[in-house]
Amino acid sequence: MGLLKIYKFFLHGVLKLAGISPKKIEIEPGTVVNFWVPTQTTTKPAVVFLHGFAFDGILTWQFQALALANRYSVYVPDFVFFGDSITDKSERSAEFQAECIAKGLRKLGVQKCTLVGFSYGVMVGFKMAEIYPELVHSLVVTCSPMALTDSISKARLHRLGFNSWPDYLLPDSVKGVETLIQLASHSFPKLPNFIYKEILE
Repeated sequence: MGLLKIYKFFLHGVLKLAGISPKKIEIEPGTVVNFWVPTQTTTKPAVVFLHGFAFDGILTWQFQALALANRYSVYVPDFVFFGDSITDKSERSAEFQAECIAKGLRKLGVQKCTLVGFSYGVMVGFKMAEIYPELVHSLVVTCSPMALTDSISKARLHRLGFNSWPDYLLPDSVKGVETLIQLASHSFPKLPNFIYKEILE
């Protein structure tokens, strides 16, 4: 068992003690979204954490989920194609992600929520607010442009030293994973290569 798997096993235990556990929701045949949800029915306000284009929901938001679980109903989904969420469809848009998360929240009984988005999660959050205004009460935006125009996108890629977003966001080597994490983080400590290798796998 790799170090990342051991850490996730430990993290799952801590989250369960805090009253949050994983639950797979079938959105439609062939599409299943994994959510971390309150283990008990609650009337506390719902907060939904939307992760960025890396890892999964609970690895991204673990500390915030633990800190807020006493005062809020915390929901942490994995976007489709990340973590334990899957689909047999080829759709890759932010709109598809927004629809999956919104439908999953409805099935979980969430009527209104605050979205907290990070990077790519903000793009999905904006789309959720646009399509499902009755569901989204408010949106917290972190580490994301308001609109990713072609000029903003090209300037950012040039500054990062990449030719395309897939080259940067979908690394195919251990060095590529290290570069992605270092560029996407502020003062993130260098990790041993075997951790980057586990993330790549």
